[in-house]
Amino acid sequence: MPPGSLRMDLALLVLRLAGLGLAVFHGWGKLQSLLLGTSRFAEGLASMGFPMPVAFAWAAALAETVGGILVFLGFGTRIAAAFCAFTMLVAALARHHAYDQLLGKLGLATITPEAEKIWGSPELALMYLLAFLALFFAGAGRLSLDRGKR
Repeated sequence: MPPGSLRMDLALLVLRLAGLGLAVFHGWGKLQSLLLGTSRFAEGLASMGFPMPVAFAWAAALAETVGGILVFLGFGTRIAAAFCAFTMLVAALARHHAYDQLLGKLGLATITPEAEKIWGSPELALMYLLAFLALFFAGAGRLSLDRGKR
């Protein structure tokens, strides 16, 4: 498909739906909890060894919510997708231990069922990461507020 074709633009529009999913299903709840002062997200980040966990909690919640919405709308797509991709990389590696789980699946490390349960599955974060990397490299397409800026 040529880069300017309608099919490519429709494919990028469908891919940008990942931004809406990230904002609605992951970011909004975090942001709302932080605004209400009821979030335990910062405590979770502190337990993982993050410095300044409150600042990182806000950064992640804003990247997921605002960045996700911007990606969906196709406005500042490459920058927003970069923030979303970085947030998903951190989630996959630091929260879900994707690297350790990969080694376990390959038989190169022993992962206890308890650890696997605590870590949760990295698959969703990795899939979001791939979608946002694709949008970072390809841009939003012509069916966006960016109007196909390269």
